[in-house]
Amino acid sequence: MSEVTLRSLAVQDLDCVAAIESRIAGHPRRGFLEKRFAAAAADPNAFLSCGATGPAGLAGYAIARIQTGEFAAREAVAVLDVIGVAPDAQGQGLGKALLDHMEAQLKARDIPWLKTQVAWADPAMVQFFAASGFRLSSTLVLERDTSPLAEQVGEFRSDRRRDREDASDLSRDRVLVRSLGEADLAEVVRIDHKLTGRDRAAYFAAKFREMLTGSGIRVSLVAEEKGVLTGYLMARVDFGEFGQVEATAVIDTIGVHPDFAGFGIGHALLSQLLLNLSTLQVERVQTQLTPEDFSLNRFLRACGFQQSQRLVLVKTLAL
Repeated sequence: MSEVTLRSLAVQDLDCVAAIESRIAGHPRRGFLEKRFAAAAADPNAFLSCGATGPAGLAGYAIARIQTGEFAAREAVAVLDVIGVAPDAQGQGLGKALLDHMEAQLKARDIPWLKTQVAWADPAMVQFFAASGFRLSSTLVLERDTSPLAEQVGEFRSDRRRDREDASDLSRDRVLVRSLGEADLAEVVRIDHKLTGRDRAAYFAAKFREMLTGSGIRVSLVAEEKGVLTGYLMARVDFGEFGQVEATAVIDTIGVHPDFAGFGIGHALLSQLLLNLSTLQVERVQTQLTPEDFSLNRFLRACGFQQSQRLVLVKTLAL
């Protein structure tokens, strides 16, 4: 690993990264990488990157997002979703060097966790991360296809919506569901505070900026009852995260106002999300949760979610 320089990635590295990605995976992810580079340039504090440059130019790279509240996490965590080493430079310790450089940056920012995902059937990557100090996280990845939900809605109670008492109707037809808008921020924060007892205004403000000005594909939703926000579902569409080939939607958070719990709000939000994703030709949707989140686990599994064949790995950094 002689004559290798480690540095942050720059916009002009995009072409090299895209070319190496194509050589490694056999398929291009340029669209995903363009969005990732653009997002990092627009909000440098939300990303970390590292490039390994040798005599022949860029030979390896890694990019991590800084999350500060996704999936109800209480602490900031870095999520490594892009890492690669050119085929002719592999076996020289570049991957470990990239991780070491990134971990040094995380320690300087007092971020104690580095997480990633890997397919369990990819033994080379599992072995690489295990040798680099990662361990299996207790976090569960649940996923389903974007086929419609069953029409039976166990959580719906007709005494709430006397104008639509027919339980055979789809819940999204009984509940007004629309795209999330910038003006919804305060109400989403208020509902989240009622549910969690925590003030996560900064997290939601950042997510709103990302979802309303990021990719341009709005898949986040809110539910209303006579002009009052009753629930929300915040999701994003990733075209290549963690090396995945197919477009996958990720649900970051879902919440229903306690006063409206049990009336089909969550089912309506999820039903509309699946319809929208299917229209966008997104075939799968994923989310993460802890084993202790029994109610959300039960709700998602009743809606057809199953445990994914992807593993969440985590490394604790000594600050």
